[in-house]
Amino acid sequence: MTAAITLREGGAAEIAELMTVMECAFDPAFGEAWNRGQCLGILSLPDVWLSLATQADTPIGFALSRLLVDDAELLLLAVAPDARGQGAGAALIERTAGIAATRGAERLLLEVRDGNAALGLYTRTGFGPIGRRQGYYRGVDGRSHDALTLARPLG
Repeated sequence: MTAAITLREGGAAEIAELMTVMECAFDPAFGEAWNRGQCLGILSLPDVWLSLATQADTPIGFALSRLLVDDAELLLLAVAPDARGQGAGAALIERTAGIAATRGAERLLLEVRDGNAALGLYTRTGFGPIGRRQGYYRGVDGRSHDALTLARPLG
């Protein structure tokens, strides 16, 4: 039997947990992971929040988000590879959407590399495409990849 997933609020004090998940969840070929300094920098700003997912007291995922007037942005979402498919990603998205709506956001935005396996999760949780940035991401091999901008209405 799989242990229940627990969601909780976090902050800069949980940077080690965030980085543990970040380091295993993002494919290094695409250079999408943030470093410790970038994460601490964004966490120090107003209207930024971190949601953590744990299972049996082990960090398995996180969502890092911010409020931008009447929009919220899901900056990073990560679930450890061995914990995928158990509902943590969807639970983190729903928690983020709820917090964003409570803070006055009318929609939740995110940007994702075209071809990222998480696109299916985003579609299932109510996101739809609103834009594309040609060649926005550059992998470590030098190849460029488009970024898709997705939105989910709130409320």
